[in-house]
Amino acid sequence: MHLSVVSSLDSQCREAAAARLGRTHRDSVVVLHDLLDGSIVLRRIFRNGQLVEQAQTALEHGCLSCTVRLDVVPTAERLAASGHDHIVLGLPPGVSVEMAVAELKRGLERPAVIDNAVLAIDPSGLEDHIWDKHTLYESGFTAMPEDERTSGEFLIGELGHADTVMVHAGLGAELTGLRPDSSEAWTLGVELLGQLAPHAAISAGDDDYRPGCYDGAEALARARRGSVRVPLEEESGRFRTVLHKVERPLHPRRFQEALPKLAGGCHWMRGRLWIASAAKVRIAVQGIGPRVWLESTGEWLADAGIGRVPSGKDLKHGNGLHDVDAALDWHPRFGDRGTVLAVTGRGDDVDAAEIRSLLDACALSEAEMRLGFAGLEDPFELESTL
Repeated sequence: MHLSVVSSLDSQCREAAAARLGRTHRDSVVVLHDLLDGSIVLRRIFRNGQLVEQAQTALEHGCLSCTVRLDVVPTAERLAASGHDHIVLGLPPGVSVEMAVAELKRGLERPAVIDNAVLAIDPSGLEDHIWDKHTLYESGFTAMPEDERTSGEFLIGELGHADTVMVHAGLGAELTGLRPDSSEAWTLGVELLGQLAPHAAISAGDDDYRPGCYDGAEALARARRGSVRVPLEEESGRFRTVLHKVERPLHPRRFQEALPKLAGGCHWMRGRLWIASAAKVRIAVQGIGPRVWLESTGEWLADAGIGRVPSGKDLKHGNGLHDVDAALDWHPRFGDRGTVLAVTGRGDDVDAAEIRSLLDACALSEAEMRLGFAGLEDPFELESTL
């Protein structure tokens, strides 16, 4: 069984991408799922572009994970049993590729290969999504009041997992009377996609894309909290990505004061922090539009008893993922400890020299290192997270 999954916040973009995927295989079937109010799941199945089945199912607990587990997975199993070798799953808006792939692997009775994980998006709305403070529920993308993710958080997560981004005019495009790909917002959105997802193929209209290129292990590694992937070209049109590393631990108070300046105006900030007041804790930092948060991801490998460049066996760490970053950045004195931060935004808002200066000023001096970390204030209350 071969599966392709399509995630999106726009049903028109999702349906266009699913239809494109369906045309690339001789005996494809396309399935579109939607979670409606009242815990109702709407399921539509298409063959050769024709609707062949439509049904609604009432769930006892209508959440996105239940929709995938109780309807998406059984539908894929049923269609495979009836002889369809390639099934395109258009996921309900708000369902992540990571969730869907995990449930499919857990729930399917027969072996399955994920051919492609596709994010379908209208790039002209990408910047607005990133800066939108409303939750997915408040914006009407999901029927779950408990879903507190913003559209920017959802899209950044999907860009990490997707191997392909299919761009298409969204639901409101026809109201303008203009070709959507001729607008400045569209051009800016495509440029920004190149910075946010340098690993992904961006495909428009009838452009070729790379069939069968999904790599689940690499997708999980990219999306691991604290992981940093940056484009080979630091600038793309009007956007830029700045990468900076600091070897010594950060002074907690100085970093707390610098954080608003580091995050201000950037579309996406991500990385890992070595903060002196919680020296054994590998801290992941993420900033998407107006939201910034820090979270513990466990101990550094060097504090877990690995005192050398880690081998493949040693790299099994946290959620069972291979920590490639640890091997690439292993320092002879500090091991995998250290701060690595990447900031992406408009070129006139992201000043590389300022970012590097701010971070360097947060690092402990050699004199401060000799004094040790005991007694340092922990303003982020990170030490208690271990």
